[in-house]
Amino acid sequence: MMLSRQKPAIGPGSTTPAKENKKKKKLPKVEEFLDNRDYTGAITLLEFNRNSGKGDQDTDAWIAYCAFHLADYKRAMEEYQRITNRGNCHPDTYVNLGCTYFFLGMYPEADDAAQKGLKLAGLSIDTLHNDHSPSSRLQNRLLFHLSHKFNDEKRLMGYHGQLQDIIEDQLSLASIHYLRSHYQEAIDIYKRILLDNRDFLALNVYVALCYYKLDYYDVSQEVLAVYLQQYPDSAIALNLKACNHFRLYNGKAAEAELKNLQDTASPSFIFARDLIKHNLVVFRGGEGALQCLPPLIDVIPEARLNLVIYYLKQDDVAEAYNLIKDLEPTTPQEYILKGVVNAALGQEQGSREGLKNAQQFFQLVGGSASESDTIPGRQCMASCFFLLKQFEDVLIYLNSIKSYFYNDDTFNFNYAQAKAAVGNFKEAEEVFLLIQSDKIKNDYTYLSWLARCYIMNRKARYAWELYLKMETSGESFSLLQLIANDCYKMGQFYHAAKAFDVLERLDPNPEYWEGKRGACVGVFQLIIAGHEPRETLRDVINMLRNSTTPQVEYMVRTMRKWAKENLVPLP
Repeated sequence: MMLSRQKPAIGPGSTTPAKENKKKKKLPKVEEFLDNRDYTGAITLLEFNRNSGKGDQDTDAWIAYCAFHLADYKRAMEEYQRITNRGNCHPDTYVNLGCTYFFLGMYPEADDAAQKGLKLAGLSIDTLHNDHSPSSRLQNRLLFHLSHKFNDEKRLMGYHGQLQDIIEDQLSLASIHYLRSHYQEAIDIYKRILLDNRDFLALNVYVALCYYKLDYYDVSQEVLAVYLQQYPDSAIALNLKACNHFRLYNGKAAEAELKNLQDTASPSFIFARDLIKHNLVVFRGGEGALQCLPPLIDVIPEARLNLVIYYLKQDDVAEAYNLIKDLEPTTPQEYILKGVVNAALGQEQGSREGLKNAQQFFQLVGGSASESDTIPGRQCMASCFFLLKQFEDVLIYLNSIKSYFYNDDTFNFNYAQAKAAVGNFKEAEEVFLLIQSDKIKNDYTYLSWLARCYIMNRKARYAWELYLKMETSGESFSLLQLIANDCYKMGQFYHAAKAFDVLERLDPNPEYWEGKRGACVGVFQLIIAGHEPRETLRDVINMLRNSTTPQVEYMVRTMRKWAKENLVPLP
């Protein structure tokens, strides 16, 4: 969307002394500044003229124009408002005012200003469509973009139909494609324009942005290099290069790309200061998130999403939910994050509704035509089936992308759980042991699944060691129950007896005695059969003596008799 450039009227026939003319030739002209795109210089001269009494309504319009191109939309808005408040202004002023409102996120006000411009020009929407003047085309583009912001599909298609095969209109169309995640369509438009306009170097940045969104980070770098060769200090281009490095390498490599830019005080850096501040938080793994991100929530859309991610990483699910609950998702990333937050909240609170919402969000992304064959799309379908406990289907999707996540702890955690859930305990154990994160390794879900894998793979001693490392808690009690029951089922009676013995001492429940009794008899049988060391009998007798039931003496007497007959020393 391009702001219309109103030229001030120059009165004919003015005469001045030759000396004054000579002097004036030495003074810079506004037009020279504008031709060189030096809007700071232009606005300085225009303000000087206005303050010295040489300004007029055209001066105000030029100041607004320059402020707009310096991204000082608030200043531009105030200047245009001052012009409209004087009355009898040109209809284009309302269109330009609408553009400032748009860039300030004041969409209803932008729509009102555009409609006022139509009314003042004596046009209706229908006559606007037949008017091909530059100001009319700008008005159509503004209303086109507003229709997208209002999610008014019918209205949007109406303005879309009036776009012409001119550069400004096609650039607007490409930007809407980009905003709707139709990145390939946007690339096609940009490349078509570049074919005839090789000097439009900035379009390479737009193409690179699209490739970045498509996860083609190396291609994005190649296209971006064309622009950076000519403008090596561009904040937007360097920031995109840093983002590519973050995806291709790591946060340190990304931060290094921004270092030179941080050290400058160029207008380019000032313009992108908030963006760079935000991205440094991301590159540093969330460091400084609470100081930096909250003020940027309404400035940079990603700030809200990254703050939600930060809260999730801090296990503050309630804060994450509060930040995202009213967000109407429009991009795959927003749908995915809403799914993750709802899943976390559902699991934390035992809420079926939260889990159902999460499953629906994941299914929307994974089932969409644009995302179904992407890595995030497949992750979403895996998450959807995970919540539905359809683990065979989970593995179909995770197997297709596992090569991209070999060292990713979160991926491996989910992958191992799915493997274990379908009974593939050998591979599940191997994947669980790849995980390095202490946070995950101390999580009860991890400990319980790994313990089960050990037991199913006939390594009950390792499961018992997991329990011994835990502090006494409700979770350690639950792990004891799992070890006791799973070891019993798998015929690993020695560790089943040890677990039931501790359970009985913690809670004198008759069920635990029955479990211990059966496990002790099982161990005794294995000793007789030569499948357990004879020395184990001492531990079995000691565990039995921890119980007060009358059956203990009979069992101990029988075991001692066998030990004596088979020369097994007992204390």
